[in-house]
Amino acid sequence: MEFTAQQIADYLQGIVEGDPNVTVTNFNKIEEGKPGGISFLANPKYTHYIYESKASIVLVNKDFVAEKPISATLVRVDDAYASLAKLMQLAVSYKPRRKKIEWRSHVACSAKIGKGVYVGAFSYISKKAVIGKNSQIYPQVFVGENVKIGENCIIYPGVKIYHDCIIGNNCILHAGVVIGGDGFGFAPQEDGSYKKIPQMGNVVLEDDVEIGANTTVDRATMGSTIVHKGVKLDNLNQIAHNVEVGENTVMAAMSGIAGSSKVGKNCIIAGQVGIAGHLQITDKVTLAAQTGVISNISDNSTPWFGSPAMPIKGYLKSYTLFRKFPDIYKELQQLRKELNELKNNNNQ
Repeated sequence: MEFTAQQIADYLQGIVEGDPNVTVTNFNKIEEGKPGGISFLANPKYTHYIYESKASIVLVNKDFVAEKPISATLVRVDDAYASLAKLMQLAVSYKPRRKKIEWRSHVACSAKIGKGVYVGAFSYISKKAVIGKNSQIYPQVFVGENVKIGENCIIYPGVKIYHDCIIGNNCILHAGVVIGGDGFGFAPQEDGSYKKIPQMGNVVLEDDVEIGANTTVDRATMGSTIVHKGVKLDNLNQIAHNVEVGENTVMAAMSGIAGSSKVGKNCIIAGQVGIAGHLQITDKVTLAAQTGVISNISDNSTPWFGSPAMPIKGYLKSYTLFRKFPDIYKELQQLRKELNELKNNNNQ
């Protein structure tokens, strides 16, 4: 990858401020900028680095106002962070893609493999599986019977996709992801034991879904567990059976959604959030870290926080009182002592 500042500005619909012919070949954090690298400034906390950065080019927002001289060439864009993502995607697209089936892999005779597909060593493609063109199946991946994988997908090492599951186009599954394991369904018996309920559905991932390492999405008891278009799941998440996650919802690490809950579009779910089963969460809801949701949420006008979840302002007010409880309790004990002394004096 080698781009000039002018090429970058043209691609991002930005404006060059400095040398339009300066070139870059790699990306740097702004605090670690080096000649030949491109950095970005989006968070005001990092502004001081731009005045000492050695990066050749820095992406900045169009409204950025410099308070000191800057040695780097600036490319002014509407959104520096979004522009960086777009530019990095372009750089990745220039990397060569593998396009062969390695001999130590297994591909069933009835499987259909599209043009330009890569299948790495020790991967197993089962009967009647379908893999769309230009998808990359890295080593040690298991693809079950009747699985359908769309075009331009990247399936990293160690991913397991159980039978009948459907993966859309442009999906990325990171190492250790399990799609279509059995949902947690057991019927209690009179003797205290549990009888397994067969999980006969599947999982459907729509287009442009990305799932982080060691995240699991369980198959439905009946029907489908559905992760809609554009959803991004972080590492170590759990999506239970018959859950539905709406378009463009993002979910940070170590969060879980229990069975049959429906999460709306464009929601933001922070780390270590727990959502109980059979709930409805409307579109554009934000759940702060470690929130515990035990009832439906229909209000998206404020972030939710705490366990049980409540609007964040109410939680912070409650927490302020909670921190004062030791002092309040101490004062109450003192008042009780004084009251008892008054009672004793009156009885004498």
